[in-house]
Amino acid sequence: MPIRSPLPVLATLTALVLGACGQPADTGGAAAEDPARLQLVASFYPLEYVLGRVAGDRAEVTTLTAAGVDPHDVELTPRTVGTLAGADLVVHAAGLQPAVDDAVAAQAPDTSFDVLPAADLLVLGESEEEHGAHADEHEDEHGHGAEDPHFWLDPQRYADVADAVADRLAEVDPDGAATYRENAADLRADLEALDTELAEGLAGCRTRDVVTTHEAFGYLGARYDLDVVGITGISPESEPSPARLAEVADLVADLGIGTLYAEPLLPGGIAETVARETGATVLELDPVEGITEASAGADYLEVMRANLAALRTGQGCP
Repeated sequence: MPIRSPLPVLATLTALVLGACGQPADTGGAAAEDPARLQLVASFYPLEYVLGRVAGDRAEVTTLTAAGVDPHDVELTPRTVGTLAGADLVVHAAGLQPAVDDAVAAQAPDTSFDVLPAADLLVLGESEEEHGAHADEHEDEHGHGAEDPHFWLDPQRYADVADAVADRLAEVDPDGAATYRENAADLRADLEALDTELAEGLAGCRTRDVVTTHEAFGYLGARYDLDVVGITGISPESEPSPARLAEVADLVADLGIGTLYAEPLLPGGIAETVARETGATVLELDPVEGITEASAGADYLEVMRANLAALRTGQGCP
């Protein structure tokens, strides 16, 4: 069955992350644009967005993960790896992208910034335990006990990371410290407004059980009191076993779940397989790991508001 998305395809690419953001490193390089501005590299879209908002016009920002590429799977060319050595700062999330971790260790060990300590990560399964959901049913297959890196799906944690990025940029460029912190405060205000919209929009829903393609939405669940179950584990490339698919289908039937959520960067077949077995519909829920064909021209805030619209439809929110 077709997957419906509340985010229309936009005809033209606008300034994705303000005017500061450049193209993926493969198309230009991190240190070749404007020597008068900081040369910043983000490992993937959520950090590209933060860098663009916080650095503003004081920096050129490039990303190691091109639009439409699953960041978990990214492969870097030698040319891309070489650009890291000329960057003033490389911002990444250690452990999320092994190829990036290797490149940072080789080319930018002293000019890199891992944002994860600022994000106060959840351990995979904590959100289910907090809400009394099905924490033990898929512990082994889903890597229960591993840290969940998808912090940006909690706007408050994302704002904390933006503050940490501003502080790190202030160390690299003390003359811009006031600008970076002011920009981070502006971003925090936007994220707090989004947080309020999500909290209010997801209150009073008919069901709080959310079934997604992979375990990317634990922070969303923990923040807004949703019981999130991923069909696959923390890595979207892991294929669910037939037993796992049957288990999820039973769960969907037992709880009367009418909507499953697929992701734009992943094949829809996994969610649709369960939907065919249960009669559920499939909507799109974007973990905002990267910009896709469907979200071209939109930014993080717009994609998250599209997610809210999808959840309100799928969860039966008033």
